[in-house]
Amino acid sequence: MAEDAVCAGFFRAAEGAKISCLDQFQDGNLVNFFFGNVLEAFYNFFAALLNPGMWLDWSNKESLMRFIYYGASVELFFVLLIGLLIVTAFGIWSRRFMWGCVRGLEGFANATGRFFAWAGLLMVLQQIIIVFMQRIFTRPDISVGFGIPLQFDISWFAEELKLFNALVVTLCVAYTFVQGGHVRVDLFYAGAKFRTKRVIDMLGAMFFMIPFAIVTWLYGWFFLWRHLVTPNPSASDRLDLLLRKSRLLKWNVETIGFSPNGFNGYFLFKILLCAFCVMVILQAISTFYRALLEFREGPESEDKYLDRDTLGEGEEAYEGTH
Repeated sequence: MAEDAVCAGFFRAAEGAKISCLDQFQDGNLVNFFFGNVLEAFYNFFAALLNPGMWLDWSNKESLMRFIYYGASVELFFVLLIGLLIVTAFGIWSRRFMWGCVRGLEGFANATGRFFAWAGLLMVLQQIIIVFMQRIFTRPDISVGFGIPLQFDISWFAEELKLFNALVVTLCVAYTFVQGGHVRVDLFYAGAKFRTKRVIDMLGAMFFMIPFAIVTWLYGWFFLWRHLVTPNPSASDRLDLLLRKSRLLKWNVETIGFSPNGFNGYFLFKILLCAFCVMVILQAISTFYRALLEFREGPESEDKYLDRDTLGEGEEAYEGTH
């Protein structure tokens, strides 16, 4: 038992010891676990910053396995939590700084969404080409290339259309939120007072958007790596076990499709799932900050600095959600 072991070393176990004193403290109860991880977050941040080769040198198998472990770890969660609390505290002290964060996050969401929204047009054009090649030219494949041809079966390009759809869904989600394009039911929200709406927005971002994205990330992160490397890492594996597994570690990127000649890059969907979680978390932070600022400044700050697309004068009825 951890409580029966003799600890040595504060942040990390000393040579010859099985457990550090901080780890032993965290095993005491939930309160100890929380405050112990808060304290350890500062050490972990600077340790990662000063030793990038320990987790970014992917030519080293142990380094890659550390990256996999810490990507969905308690340690990373508390580092990001403390960082967010520090930024938020400074933003409460300086509204100008917090408005800058809002504009930066919303600008990133808009830029990302406006760029990847073009995937919808590419999807339509590719579908038209597939129909022409199949029905008019009766070709079983399509060859694309400049000098070096890239040739795949028609079924490969037909299944690959799902990737364009995934790009729009995952990478345009925050952009759609900023633009007010998501469908919602305003049974209570529409009739609420201005500051009540801002409170609802803050609670929704804090207790719905962020927890949902975190849970999805915890699932998606290891789901991604189980289709990229072997032996398969698991969310229940401790770091010492993963480091032992790293002796057998090798890349094994998933290239299996749903049909013999179909699309074989389904690992990209796992990457997009993780990217989706990042976009939702960043948008939740932006939503919380904007709602907090508008709550403090009053109705005159509603939609301040908000960059929304417009169809032009006279087309307002077709913009946003209704």
